[in-house]
Amino acid sequence: MRSSKITLVLTSSLCFTSISLATESSNEWRVSGDFRTGYVKYDYDNPPLYINSDGDIVGSSPTTSRGHIDSKGFYIIPKISVTSPTYKNVMAKATIAGATDFGLNDEKYESRNFVFDPKERKSFILLQEAYLKYETKQHKVLVGREEIVTPMIDSDDWYMLADTFELAYYKNSSLTHTDIYAGYFSKMAGVWDSGANGTEFHYMSDASFVSAEDKRRAGGKGVYFGAVEYNDKSHHNFKVWEYYAVDLYNTLFIQYDYLGKAADMSYDFGLQFINFAGVGKLADNSASDKTVINYSLYSAKFDGSFTNGFNFATGVSKYTDGAGQGATLGAFGGYPYFANGMVFHFFEAGSLRNAASYKGQVGYNFDLFGIKNIWAGYRYTYYDLDASYSTTKDGRPQSKMILNGLQLKFEPKKGLYFRGTYEGVEVDNEPNTYSLRLIGGYRF
Repeated sequence: MRSSKITLVLTSSLCFTSISLATESSNEWRVSGDFRTGYVKYDYDNPPLYINSDGDIVGSSPTTSRGHIDSKGFYIIPKISVTSPTYKNVMAKATIAGATDFGLNDEKYESRNFVFDPKERKSFILLQEAYLKYETKQHKVLVGREEIVTPMIDSDDWYMLADTFELAYYKNSSLTHTDIYAGYFSKMAGVWDSGANGTEFHYMSDASFVSAEDKRRAGGKGVYFGAVEYNDKSHHNFKVWEYYAVDLYNTLFIQYDYLGKAADMSYDFGLQFINFAGVGKLADNSASDKTVINYSLYSAKFDGSFTNGFNFATGVSKYTDGAGQGATLGAFGGYPYFANGMVFHFFEAGSLRNAASYKGQVGYNFDLFGIKNIWAGYRYTYYDLDASYSTTKDGRPQSKMILNGLQLKFEPKKGLYFRGTYEGVEVDNEPNTYSLRLIGGYRF
């Protein structure tokens, strides 16, 4: 039973309500929040059997669907933020968040839900954000915990609870149309995208997806970053981001977008390059169990929308013939990729080394019917796998993976919101699998 921690979360949720009511009339302090609920299901044709003495969920087969085990569950995610008034360009913000299932879920079905600690599977509360910020038109300095958004390290707030980071950074906007960034990520929390337990803050090296031995060799290290972004607010958008994960790997991200209009269509043509390369202790050691990281990803996209409500998105990506995709893709919450699925991205295939992916999506928003903020769409993603690298866990080759996704979402900035997503997976020499996500809530 998990009743002790469930009571703690419920009590905190009630306290959140009282805080909001107590400060609602203030003109200086601002209270905001997000009360989120969701049901998720992942069917891998591999039902769970039992939980072993180490707390691991054991499935019917260690090889079927790469050992991924059928999972499902319902969760409640309360989050409350308090923002201070600004005094001489300085302000503060604090956010408390938690996750609970009130003990209703079957623990055997929680291996792939990514809400609780993967071994403890208990409700928790976290000081999600706590930062000081100094900001003018030309300068910004932030120190503390923040749900930050950058291309390769990101809050990734599309699921139950967003990722958050302990960091410090500086932003300079004194040049026309140009922003310059420099900073350091120290720690991360976030079950969805962390290689650690995610319910607590861990050093970035521990939250990475490299092997346990490479994490140990790196020690408690963070990620330095710097960036330049140019946006003329009309047609051209160009950005370069550099992330240096000390004693693990370096990530170089470059993207250019051209925004234009033609008749009743608005469009975005984009090009993207990402390079991952091992550095420091990860690159220099000769251990047989070390994680090898040395590859690039080239991508292009063409997205558009019409005045009649229809829209589309297309993308193509090519992975070079180098190692490290499993240790880097999606790490730290970064998903800027042009040709992925709606739910599944990388981890159902044996390897994306030397692979290519192609995405086509069509959708419709209902603004013309007077129904704002509603979108429905279908996405098809095809992965052309290199069967010499991509195999099942028992060694059978895989030459393709196909994803079919459907989504309906209602997402105003405040008030009630909802996002329902279904996606099926077909990959060579594995059973067909699928996921269903029904996530919604209320923002204030």
